[in-house]
Amino acid sequence: MLPLLALLVVAVGGLCLGLGRLGGDAVEAAQARTAADAAALAGAAEGESAAREVAIANGGEVVGFAQEGPEVQVRARVGDAEAVARATRTSPGPADLSQHSLGWAPEGP
Repeated sequence: MLPLLALLVVAVGGLCLGLGRLGGDAVEAAQARTAADAAALAGAAEGESAAREVAIANGGEVVGFAQEGPEVQVRARVGDAEAVARATRTSPGPADLSQHSLGWAPEGP
């Protein structure tokens, strides 16, 4: 009887460890998605350095950054998890604010 009880304790302990690791992986994946999303938005608005700062502030790091015109793609990593996010700038960035106010352009002649 005692060997069966010991085996049961070991099996339940292993199951708990496995579920804990699975939960940790899910948390890392969610944090990587959050870091990538936030970094892509910052990158579209302010450029690569802002994307890197925002990723760090969200517990991640930028491992890939690509910009083509107003479109930005960021790959971020948190622990072993990686995520990709894209964002597009639809209003002028800070350098363009002298010509347009908050992305609004005057109409007419």
